[in-house]
Amino acid sequence: MSESGQLVVGFDLDMTLIDTVPGFRDVLVALGDELGVEFPVDEMTAKLGPPLDILLAPYLPADQIAAAGDRFRALYPEHAIESVTAFEGAHDALAAVRRHDGRVVVVTGKYAANAQLHVDHVGFEIDHLEGWVWGVGKADVLRREGASVYVGDHVHDVEGALAAGVLSVSVLTGGCTRDELEAAGTHVILDDLSQFPAWLDAHLAGTAAHRPPPLG
Repeated sequence: MSESGQLVVGFDLDMTLIDTVPGFRDVLVALGDELGVEFPVDEMTAKLGPPLDILLAPYLPADQIAAAGDRFRALYPEHAIESVTAFEGAHDALAAVRRHDGRVVVVTGKYAANAQLHVDHVGFEIDHLEGWVWGVGKADVLRREGASVYVGDHVHDVEGALAAGVLSVSVLTGGCTRDELEAAGTHVILDDLSQFPAWLDAHLAGTAAHRPPPLG
């Protein structure tokens, strides 16, 4: 809970709230056409989450990565918004937070302007969006916003939640497996966001099984 006692729940964006693979694939193809590089798009989109420069690093010279990333972000609005939809249960998950008079905070590694285009396109009702933060870097935002729960799909989302000292909830809609998420230390694993409203009700009712272990 925040200092005011209000529930604040943070959500990752890509592969947690929205299925970014179709759009990401199309941008990689367009970027590859411009650069004369045939990116292995299926492999590159199998586990979205890490920053773009890490994704591009195996396929481009180091001195070209920054410019390629800039071009990727410029191409993104044209190629990656219309084709990307919300995951089943995403709208209901956000609405569940609202039913408990909570705030919804989206904390994502995506460039904020492009993340906002997705939020607007799918019609998510959120209170704050923070972009270009990844892994443990998400912790500062979660603490600042007073989040008590962070929902993500990637082991690096788990790292951010644990670094912030908040409860880590993971969904299996991204590229990380149950075993990987458990090994990373997540507190709760859901198949997808359709299970989140019931879980949140139980968590806020104080069900012991849904409480994180003591920190420190």
